[in-house]
Amino acid sequence: MSGQPFSVYCVGGAVRDRLLGLPVQDRDWVVVGATPEDMAARGFQPVGKDFPVFLHPDTHEEYALARTERKTAPGYKGFVIHAAPDVTLEQDLLRRDFTVNAIAEDANGKLIDPYGGKADLHAGILRHIGAAFAEDPVRILRAARFVARFGFSIAPETLALMRAMVENGEVDALVPERVWQELARGLVEKAPSRFITTLRECGALAKILPEVDALFGVPQPLNYHPEGDCGAHTLLVLEDAARHDYALEVRFAALMHDIGKGNTPKDILPRHIGHEARSADLLRALCERLRVPTECRDLGLLAARHHGEVHRAKELRPDTIVRLLQGCDAWRRPERFSQLLQVCASDARGRTGHGNDAYPQADYLLRALHAAQAVNAGEIARQCEDKNLIAGRVRLARIVAVEHAIQSA
Repeated sequence: MSGQPFSVYCVGGAVRDRLLGLPVQDRDWVVVGATPEDMAARGFQPVGKDFPVFLHPDTHEEYALARTERKTAPGYKGFVIHAAPDVTLEQDLLRRDFTVNAIAEDANGKLIDPYGGKADLHAGILRHIGAAFAEDPVRILRAARFVARFGFSIAPETLALMRAMVENGEVDALVPERVWQELARGLVEKAPSRFITTLRECGALAKILPEVDALFGVPQPLNYHPEGDCGAHTLLVLEDAARHDYALEVRFAALMHDIGKGNTPKDILPRHIGHEARSADLLRALCERLRVPTECRDLGLLAARHHGEVHRAKELRPDTIVRLLQGCDAWRRPERFSQLLQVCASDARGRTGHGNDAYPQADYLLRALHAAQAVNAGEIARQCEDKNLIAGRVRLARIVAVEHAIQSA
């Protein structure tokens, strides 16, 4: 066992959140002055291939040797890691993204804050530490995510650097999986619309989600949309979904449901005839590009195609309602249909002056779904001598059930 002493510090998000008075979920630790052999001798288990990280033998928390990083190639990957006993705590903190994430705490509770993170935390400012920030374009997405989580503002020099990174093509090198990972995290933050507006402000939205960026500046009929702008409406819908604490799938669909309005022919504006089909086509390609999980993709496509029908639910004939339920696979996936109704409710409320509106279409269609589900398809099949007629008779029985449910309501 090595006799070399070393120091351990709690760093990053755990220190930041404690100073903000927020619950601390996970703690990250940095070890200064140690070698891998020192860690192994004390029972730490090595993990990770790119740089020395170890699991504590009792708590299983991660302990990383102090390190420096240097970019060697464009893109998200391509860093040379230097982890050695001579790397200081200040050098390790320097490689981090923002000053508020570069505060350390020693075993006695003393803060080590070489880059002014505590002052920026107090002022609610997100500020990059050094020029190395530009070496990792993921940090643009992280900046937007922290703005959405904490309500921070971005320091002017940091925003200028983010814009320069976009203009230099850094964002173009991001791998799809990482873009989706950060997008998903951003959408479930407290104020996801600020995630989108921050990306737009630095120019990254046009690179990452051009279909969403194209919505801004596109007019809508003022009698339905007092906010006028398609992009403004989308942000209101997303904020409503966040205010009701809807799941990631719902928030993603809320963001994507109207993207077809971004390429509406100019000669028919401010109307958006046929935008549902255009939205679905664009969304299908977007999901393939970013490798969006199936659950998010499928709900997004349902919302893109059917939100207009759902809004008009009380105008639909019973047979049209059954066709809508069938098209949404509501018999087998009623929970996903309920999520579709959440998207549509946020769409209806996501308009200036309509944030507290009721959405009776949801109860109306759920009542219809429950009535249709009560139809005993198996019994109908047993009583039908001609098997070719089964599907038609089941459908007819569901139409009748829906009609009765609507009339009784």
